[in-house]
Amino acid sequence: MGNTIIIAGGGHGGIALGYQLAKRGYDVTVYEKHTRETMGYDWTDIFDKKGLFAAEMELPAPDKFCLKQDMTFIGPGETIKLQQHTDPEKLEIQMERKAIYDHLISYAENAGVRFVFDCEIEAPILLGSRVVGIQTAVGAVYGDLIVDACGIRSPLRTKLPAYLGIQNEVQPFEQFYVYRAFFNKACETKEDKFKVQLLREGKLGICWVAAEEEHTDVLIGRFEPFDLAEVDRTLQSLRRDNPAIGDTVVRGGQFVHIPVRQPLGILVADGYAAIGDSAFMTVPIIGSGIANSLKASHLLCEAIEADKDGAFSAYTLWKYQCDFFKELGAGLAPLACVKLLLTRLEPSDLDYIFETGILNADDMTIDADSTSLGAILGGMKMEDLKIKAGGLVKNPAVLKKILRMGKELGVATAVTAAMPKVYDPEKVLRWVKNYNACFKH
Repeated sequence: MGNTIIIAGGGHGGIALGYQLAKRGYDVTVYEKHTRETMGYDWTDIFDKKGLFAAEMELPAPDKFCLKQDMTFIGPGETIKLQQHTDPEKLEIQMERKAIYDHLISYAENAGVRFVFDCEIEAPILLGSRVVGIQTAVGAVYGDLIVDACGIRSPLRTKLPAYLGIQNEVQPFEQFYVYRAFFNKACETKEDKFKVQLLREGKLGICWVAAEEEHTDVLIGRFEPFDLAEVDRTLQSLRRDNPAIGDTVVRGGQFVHIPVRQPLGILVADGYAAIGDSAFMTVPIIGSGIANSLKASHLLCEAIEADKDGAFSAYTLWKYQCDFFKELGAGLAPLACVKLLLTRLEPSDLDYIFETGILNADDMTIDADSTSLGAILGGMKMEDLKIKAGGLVKNPAVLKKILRMGKELGVATAVTAAMPKVYDPEKVLRWVKNYNACFKH
């Protein structure tokens, strides 16, 4: 029986998977390029606590997290504000990224998972069409199964041969370029403490400003790369409306890349499985992926445990593929069509959508647990639908873009549902070609 599991990269889903497998008697080692001390960005993250429960973990101590505050969404023209009103029972938790890692690694180490830090991963090692190991900066490492948890720019996924059908590179409008920093808090803010502005100054992206107790959290995100000069210019503009933003960076100050796209079409190959950002498991509209990665870790654990012979082939790992798409992927993929709509809207379009109620405050409650369009629209009333329809009819340009999204969404939903239920290389390659084609900008 194959028993040696290599987890390449210290992604959240990979570490959670290691914990669950080690509990079940597997020999698990995590290889991570950062040192233990430098893992995790110097900022907080927000995620659905049910992800921890799915990964067979408990919540951390109460002093390690708080509940996320509601956001106020502001249109490009700054004339309309939409205030979230999230059900208190559904509020996500907010934790320091390093505290999240401490929590996951503690569980994993206590279960017997070994960690090799400060170990750069360079490429997969293949024997024929099977992934049999990883090439690291200090030499080759071999295992019965290689789990790719290296992230959006994984040196494993990006170097797999094309004939496996696994998409190597991220395409345009499938990743968000983000700058985030915590500034000293220049003054107190009484209203709209967590503001998100869409298409500010006509730029295709978002800015958020969150005035917290000890600092002001600023995020600038775009679909195109930008530099520190653009950060400084945007900060000057933001400070005019947000005097709480001080002049000194006290934490963070980093550029990162976040996947905002449909899940990877093929998650597995012989000896290989992708999870987390390596498999693009974020909610496409908001880029939140921690909870989905944790939930996926349990699905992959079940598929590995079900493979009693330890073959870890694409055929036996296909259970993970099917379970993931059934539980999460089939809902996440159509949301990528909604994201594409947002990239096509002009600032005036979005202001109109806000002003006429086509999008209202209730629509803006999407969170890390909103993993399907049905979950977002499920509580919509007939009266709301009439308002939205009336607004669309009066603006043919916006209506045309909405109708295009609707067509794309329908095709993506149908194609995703047609994924082969049993692994057959030819059928899978035909299917994934159609799947990837659903999301062209």
